[in-house]
Amino acid sequence: MPDGPYNADEIHLESSLGYYLTKARNVLVERMDRAVKPLGLTAQQIGVILVLSAQRASTPFELSRVMSYDSGSMTRLLDRLEKKGFIVRTRSDADRRMVKLELTPQGHEAARQLPSLGAAVLNEQLRGFSAADHAALLDLLGRFIANGIDAGGSACCGVGPSQDSLEDSPEEPPPGHGGQ
Repeated sequence: MPDGPYNADEIHLESSLGYYLTKARNVLVERMDRAVKPLGLTAQQIGVILVLSAQRASTPFELSRVMSYDSGSMTRLLDRLEKKGFIVRTRSDADRRMVKLELTPQGHEAARQLPSLGAAVLNEQLRGFSAADHAALLDLLGRFIANGIDAGGSACCGVGPSQDSLEDSPEEPPPGHGGQ
C-alpha cells in the first residue's frame, strides 16, 4: 500500500498532480505574458521589476537568491531587461566588484502598473472561485510547497526556474505575493 494517493503501477499523466500544476502554471504565464506585452515585458521579467521595486534585492546575487534562479539565468534575464531600458547596472562605490541594480524611470513606471495588471489576470483566472475556494487553494498550495521545503528543497515562492531553462521557454510569473 502506497504512503499517499499515488501508486507507481497505476499513475497516469491525466491524474498526476504534477501535470495539473504544470498546466496551471503555463496557463497563468501565457495570460500574464499577454497582459504585460504592452509594457514591453514578459511574465518572467515582471518578477525582477517587482522585487527591485520592493527593495527586496539590490544586487544580482540577492535577486538570484530571492527568485531562486541560478546566476547564469539571472544574468541573461538582467541583460534583456537592461537592453529594454528597465534596469541599470552600476558598480558599488564601496566595492567596485559589486554590481548594484536599479530600476530606470521606465522600470519604475512598469512597477507602478504591474499590480493592477497582475490583479486583473489573477481575478480573471479565479473567475467562479468563491473566497473560500481561493483561501483553500492558497492553503493547499502552501502546504504542498512546505512539504518540499521540509524535505530539504529550496522551494520558496516559486518565482522562477533554477536552471538554464529560461532561454526560449515560457517565462515565469511573479510569486503569488507582492501585491499579486
